[in-house]
Amino acid sequence: MDQDWADGQPIYRQLHDRVVAMILDGTLGEGDPLPSVRTVAAETRVNPLTVLKAYQQLADAGIVESRRGLGMFVNAGAKAALAAGERERFLRDEWPRIRATIERLGLSAETLLNEGTAARNKTTGRR
Repeated sequence: MDQDWADGQPIYRQLHDRVVAMILDGTLGEGDPLPSVRTVAAETRVNPLTVLKAYQQLADAGIVESRRGLGMFVNAGAKAALAAGERERFLRDEWPRIRATIERLGLSAETLLNEGTAARNKTTGRR
């Protein structure tokens, strides 16, 4: 985990969001252990209680579980649950602004899809 912290959000929340991203990206799969609190605290130079608070939020949400003496592990179904929540949040919070921008710029769905494909191909070297 990198240690670039944004000023507008508590560090524990940023750690929480990084773990969520790791699960959604497949870096952490179902049954995988989370990095230990001590390891994350040392690597990111934050208080272990800050890491523990982030992990506890994930446990409270049922995304991870604590196994006594072993650490925290990603629960079965965590990725699907997180993806559903992220989709809902995106459609509620971000999509209205994006849609307004698309309409303001007069972009069509065809243009967006073609430009998106061209940009992706450019970065991956495909034609």
